[in-house]
Amino acid sequence: MTFVTQPSPLRRVPAKTARVDVLSRDALERCPRWHDAFSSQRKDHRYYEVVEDTVPGFDYRYFVLSDDVGVVRAVEPFFLLDQDLLAGVTGWAKVAIDIVRRPWPHFMVVRTLMVGCAAGEGHLDEGDQFSRSDQARHLAAAVVDHAAELGARLIVLKEFPTKYRDELACFLHAGYTRVPSLPMTRLNIDYPNFEVYMISALSRRTRRDFRLKWRATARAPAIELSVVRDVTPIIDEIYPLYLQVYERSKLHFEKLTKEYFSSVGRLMPDKVRFFVWRQCGRIVAFAFCMVHGDEIHAEYVGFDYSIAIDLHLYHYAVRDMISWAMARGYKWFCSSALNYDPKYHFRHWLEPLDLYVRHTSTFVNAMLKRLLPFVEPTRYDKTLRRFPNYREMWDSPAPAEPAEKRLA
Repeated sequence: MTFVTQPSPLRRVPAKTARVDVLSRDALERCPRWHDAFSSQRKDHRYYEVVEDTVPGFDYRYFVLSDDVGVVRAVEPFFLLDQDLLAGVTGWAKVAIDIVRRPWPHFMVVRTLMVGCAAGEGHLDEGDQFSRSDQARHLAAAVVDHAAELGARLIVLKEFPTKYRDELACFLHAGYTRVPSLPMTRLNIDYPNFEVYMISALSRRTRRDFRLKWRATARAPAIELSVVRDVTPIIDEIYPLYLQVYERSKLHFEKLTKEYFSSVGRLMPDKVRFFVWRQCGRIVAFAFCMVHGDEIHAEYVGFDYSIAIDLHLYHYAVRDMISWAMARGYKWFCSSALNYDPKYHFRHWLEPLDLYVRHTSTFVNAMLKRLLPFVEPTRYDKTLRRFPNYREMWDSPAPAEPAEKRLA
């Protein structure tokens, strides 16, 4: 399938053309550009290969953007799935939906083409010669036709950071609606040690609360931390802990496998760190993290909930990870979505992520634009509104917060 995109004279874009093709993984392996794709991100092309090989439930494909002589200049992964548009709805609305779905099980479940990563946020490839604006413009012009060819009725750009808003504005002109996804978070850890961070960044009340939690942990048998890059030898011990966290979550998208955790460490040892906590020789918690530049990203965690709540293992684990990162010169501790209340008290800031959504039918798309603000996933999480930069999820940056308010 090939579509040639021409610049719109109304947008005053450079006079460039690009061919947008769809390739499978096997065909992509022969493309030299792929092996440099996303090299500036923590999740480079190796990560996308791990996800395709180990996370089932999706049909993985790749857009390739070629120049006039057929040289591939950029790659953008995507995948196909049957998406429940109402997955994030709770309360009385969910009760009503459940009633409707008794006779109509697939109500608001749509075959969807998602641009981005099935297990993480999306990025534009920093392609060879094509700017990110060029890539976005060509994709916006071609994706609808490709979706129709592939049998998808809905198109979603999945969880793109707000730094891409200028480049992705062309999707809004093409009929897409932008709504916030559940954001990641970021914490400044540029301190000499955890104690200095506590005194400098947290209120007296929060410090007291955290110390009471850690005293409770200290009264139990000692918990020991180890940091490894490959968890294959212990995968049967840590994977059930991941499942405990997964099953407690109200929102599900990807379900990771044992093979995912084993493969990502073996194939990306420069990027991956696993934190493993043992009590009396038994693993009681783990965290899968990725390092990149001066950042450490906590991606997925697992806990033994027979003791995790009483021993405050989440707070204990976060303290250990931040302390480890500080000792090695990392400046930022970043975290994936959900579990926002403790992150708020640790003084994280939101890292907003955007969804760009469009139906291939013009008529249905007009109705979808009105519906999306009521079903977007952040609407029902009240904790998010407490973060000082909450408004950035929609557009307007929040004003700087006074120091005295931060420490209140």
